[in-house]
Amino acid sequence: EGILKDVRWLGYEWEERLTYASDYFEKLYEFAEELIKNGKAYVESLNAEEIRKYRGTLTNPGKNSPFRERSIEENLNLFRKMRTGDFEDGTHVLRARIDMSSPNMNLRDPVLYRIRKVSHLRTENKWCIYPLYDFTHGLSDALEGVTHSLCTLEFEDHRPLYDWILNEVSAPCLPRQIEFSRLNLHYTVLSKRKLVKLVDEGYVNGWDDPRMLTLSGLRRRGYPASAIRLFCDRIGISKSENNIDISLLEDCARETLDKTAPRAMAVLRPLKVVITNFPEDQTEEFKPARHPKIPEMGTRNLTFSREIYIDKDDFRENPPPKFFRLSPGNEVRLRYAYVIRCDEVIYKDGKITELRCSYDKETRSGAKAKGRKVKGVIHWVSAKNSVSAKVRLYDRLFSSPFPGRNEPDGNFVKDLNPESIETISNCKVEECILEAKPEEVLQFERIGYFCLDSKVSHHDARVFNRTVTLRDTWAKMEEEQKRKH
Repeated sequence: EGILKDVRWLGYEWEERLTYASDYFEKLYEFAEELIKNGKAYVESLNAEEIRKYRGTLTNPGKNSPFRERSIEENLNLFRKMRTGDFEDGTHVLRARIDMSSPNMNLRDPVLYRIRKVSHLRTENKWCIYPLYDFTHGLSDALEGVTHSLCTLEFEDHRPLYDWILNEVSAPCLPRQIEFSRLNLHYTVLSKRKLVKLVDEGYVNGWDDPRMLTLSGLRRRGYPASAIRLFCDRIGISKSENNIDISLLEDCARETLDKTAPRAMAVLRPLKVVITNFPEDQTEEFKPARHPKIPEMGTRNLTFSREIYIDKDDFRENPPPKFFRLSPGNEVRLRYAYVIRCDEVIYKDGKITELRCSYDKETRSGAKAKGRKVKGVIHWVSAKNSVSAKVRLYDRLFSSPFPGRNEPDGNFVKDLNPESIETISNCKVEECILEAKPEEVLQFERIGYFCLDSKVSHHDARVFNRTVTLRDTWAKMEEEQKRKH
């Protein structure tokens, strides 16, 4: 059900109907009997360990089973008894008769059917023998009229068996299997075995954890389906192994969201600012666009008042060179509003708790400050007309581009990024976020794109997940390290 939901979210449907291998169990059984009648399959009575020993190794050929030369009649009789439940699990299997000395291990009389007295999700207790994947794959393709079956490169050694099975039975058509390299991304793992480990051992909070590159995780983080489709279009497909930089996926998200995400201002780490020359009982309204390029989105109400919040990162008491934001005695423009100057810094217990500033009413709505050049522009929200929210800043799940590669035991969890999530409470956001719906993405101006969490948000406690930053901070840090090196 989760897969169906994810595929539909990506924008795809099935043209006719959703199919299952169990739809063809009866026909697959008939194909198995056909192989037996043609002398191409036999019932094996060795146990699993004995079969493994007889199979040989990559350097040594296998040897024939003592049951390989059973007659067609005996094999048919035993196979039919397997179907009727006369034998217990593991006592017999059906094997193809190909070549036990083949250099391809998959052709050394592979197992086609085994006894499993368990209830099936769709057929319930109708069957007690079940076909194995390699037998089912090609025949299901043929029964569905598939022309090309696309697989990842690890199935390349299975192709001769795929073709052999189709050629040895009366298949309605002969599909062609073609292999391509799988998608590998830096700073993450996509192997199901590794993803299961992350979930089962509690390294992440479920399959839809926004740090997971599962479709459900990406959706909850705020990635639009169109960004994933764009990413797939750009990387294309290849026959050679490759590793894609995850920044390409992030760029696709930025490019897509820039065209669709409505804007708002949010202060993640609030620092109170008192505009001393603005009347206490007065407010002023601004109406910036919800999206600069989509007039149909309309405008939003932005209230300016005596007390506002700015982000702590936008103030420096001792600013470094080229710091164009707010500092003592210097000016900065409040986005969509006025130019302000920092006149006084208020401390409590040695920490900055408040800034006292003055504003120039002649600089409203982007007008140039008379006789002054103001380089910096910062975001802000009104103290009275803002909404509190919790924000979760997600970063890459692993600190290494190739998790586990440098570990002697290949233990990829050692490369988990301890700073992959940072939760910030009591952030201040524009009131327009009250209109946001679950999974809707907003651009918090100057910060990044944020998605209203679909699982834990409610009207009284809104939680936003960071989808992606406006700038690739990781790439910037890496470049800085390279330069230092």
